[in-house]
Amino acid sequence: MRRVSLNARLALDQIATDELEVVLVIIEHPLLDTPVRLSSDNADRISVEPLIYGTRSSWRTEDASPFLFIMLDALVPDDEDDAPAQASLVLEILDSDIADVLTSTTVQATCHMAIVLASSPDIVEAEWIGLLMTGADGDGGQVSLKFSMEPIADEPYPADRLTKERFPGLHK
Repeated sequence: MRRVSLNARLALDQIATDELEVVLVIIEHPLLDTPVRLSSDNADRISVEPLIYGTRSSWRTEDASPFLFIMLDALVPDDEDDAPAQASLVLEILDSDIADVLTSTTVQATCHMAIVLASSPDIVEAEWIGLLMTGADGDGGQVSLKFSMEPIADEPYPADRLTKERFPGLHK
């Protein structure tokens, strides 16, 4: 069960509301100098020349760094217990080189996702950390990125035994 802020609960209970859920995405990769920070909302003007919109949030940063607005569709992970968390992002291709960049490496990118409200972008309603990129498919002017957590079945086995010597806090 996850915690939800009062503003989010009030917005969910109303028939119509001005509250807007915003998806914030951070994509990290060893070949990137800085992480890619994306937003599904164009609430703030980041710069005038060139004209850039985005969302300012302090999620996973020390200051309110900007998340750049991009046309994206996000399917966030659900809360299923028997399957690893899976998410996907569908991005509009504005440059033909994007597909080349996505398919030019064999090292998996890491994705962090959060849902915030546009009125309070520093309060995280839900977040998923450490999703690994499992695929990138492009067609028809868009690219679909798929992310997933490592399955729990891939955990090392056998695990440590819970004996008094190794875990004394369990045997008080």
